[in-house]
Amino acid sequence: MDSPHGASVTAENFGLKGPRGWAFRGLGIDAGPGSLVAIEGPSGSGRTCLLLALTGRMRPTEGQAKVGGLRLPRKMAAVRRIAALGPVPGVSELDPAFTVAEHLRERALLQRRFDSSLRALLRPRAERIATAQGRIDAALDAAGLDPGTLPKAGRTSVRDLERLEALRLSIALALIGGPRLLAVDDTDLKLSDAERAEAWDLLRSVADSGTTVLAVCSQAPEGAITLRTDSTDSTVDANGTDDDDTAGTTTQPTTGDTTTEEGTADAFAETGRA
Repeated sequence: MDSPHGASVTAENFGLKGPRGWAFRGLGIDAGPGSLVAIEGPSGSGRTCLLLALTGRMRPTEGQAKVGGLRLPRKMAAVRRIAALGPVPGVSELDPAFTVAEHLRERALLQRRFDSSLRALLRPRAERIATAQGRIDAALDAAGLDPGTLPKAGRTSVRDLERLEALRLSIALALIGGPRLLAVDDTDLKLSDAERAEAWDLLRSVADSGTTVLAVCSQAPEGAITLRTDSTDSTVDANGTDDDDTAGTTTQPTTGDTTTEEGTADAFAETGRA
């Protein structure tokens, strides 16, 4: 059952096929609201496609899934409204020429324009500005990013951010809208061991606050619900166990169609993603 904030994520026999083969297939999960779900697997195993399918950005080919009680693919638009993307290459990347402050102001403006009621839009300008700044401050706090510690504070360009700082900024931008589901790609890419631990601590804190987190990674952290994209017939419940009550997920090599970098790229192209 969903909490008022987080969204449950369930799937059974979930798969997505492109022109050259399956991006992923036969996946299952049962994660409650406020869970930290690690989508683990090597590059090219369909991790990003699965992340986008579970957030309503790519249309699955087979199986069924529900996010916050909304069935995919029938309710893809509704799922997109409750799910926010952190960094996803080619989909929700930071603009390297923008400053931190510019990114935050732009996201707050878009959030106000598209998600606010007419009554909220008609409030006095000073009240609207205060509300937007409150959202920004809360998101920055949740993401553990203090612009004052950056080389040029809020005027620091994205191109000058360290990898972990850029990750925190992307997560803060996603959290401005108060999503029930946060999706993050390449969580542990180009991070040192210490930085990787910080990143997972951050995502755990977001999940502990009630927001369900889906995070693509090469190696899942201890305690996360782990869903592997290079396994076959893998079903994971909220305790991180498969349907045979053994630890982790199944790890047998996939038979039949195999997932490749080309297959994943084709799946993106077929669903309108570059």
